[in-house]
Amino acid sequence: MTDISLEAGVARPAPLRWLLWAALAVAAFTPWFAGPFVQHLAVLTCLNVLIVNGLALIARCGQLSLGHAAFVALGAYGSVLAARYLGWSFLPAALAGVALTALVALTLGAIILRLKGVYFVLVTFAFGELVRLILLDGSSWSGGANGIASIPPAALAGMVFDTRASFYGLALCVALASVALLRVMARQPFGQAIDAVAENPALAESTGLGVHRIQLCAFVAGCALAAVGGALQARYVGYVSPESFNASISIGFIIMLVIGGRRSVWGGLIGAMVLTPLPELFRGAVQTQHIFYGAALILILRFLPAGLAGLPGPWQARRHKESQ
Repeated sequence: MTDISLEAGVARPAPLRWLLWAALAVAAFTPWFAGPFVQHLAVLTCLNVLIVNGLALIARCGQLSLGHAAFVALGAYGSVLAARYLGWSFLPAALAGVALTALVALTLGAIILRLKGVYFVLVTFAFGELVRLILLDGSSWSGGANGIASIPPAALAGMVFDTRASFYGLALCVALASVALLRVMARQPFGQAIDAVAENPALAESTGLGVHRIQLCAFVAGCALAAVGGALQARYVGYVSPESFNASISIGFIIMLVIGGRRSVWGGLIGAMVLTPLPELFRGAVQTQHIFYGAALILILRFLPAGLAGLPGPWQARRHKESQ
């Protein structure tokens, strides 16, 4: 019996599918029974899953954003400033940050999404640096280089998420919701239209698809997911600073997506689970960390262009060949 995965484009045997689900369930529940350090890594992983899933939506349209951290920053600062200056509670403030980010993404995307390849990458990089510089210069409202500290913890429906374990529950729910959103979208006509635009924009345009409109919708949705991650990150860390959203952070998100699998709905989840704990393993050896990232990227691009999410594909192909 075989289960056909529409998202990854490979056939997975049913036992392997249930084994993967079991492994994910164990990984999800383990942090509640572990120490604070493991819970901290688990929270960061969930936030990265959410942010990288937003980047995956943009990448599925054939574009690569090098300024994704800027939209995380807009969500973080937007929610914090709404709470600080307007007195809004966590949920309305977070929604304000997401709405601000979506509006900026809509305006920016309408201008730059007709650019292709390296031009789009360069413009998104410039936008990310622009946002960072504005936050650095706005010392009267953003705190400048010192950032904003003493941000209160998230509170929702009478619950205060002021411990790592409780915040992990919140972050896990939101991260899994983002994965579910990508899965549902991949099975809908809009998801199929995104794939058509990524494969051949000219052909998609000739069939009546609005390429620019589809790319714009995916871009805004991806940036909004990043903003949700930023709003949660600000509440979890209790501090935001412009240097927390520089270009190297955007590059880190891209590496997670590529290693996990750019065209799979599981790519963001796998990439974040693999790479989020690595800085702790390489603590005190930053150069070694960079060497590892570079070597991993080369090997993935050479031998697994579909990322780690594509591993069951070659395994299934070999098994089918051996059974003949």
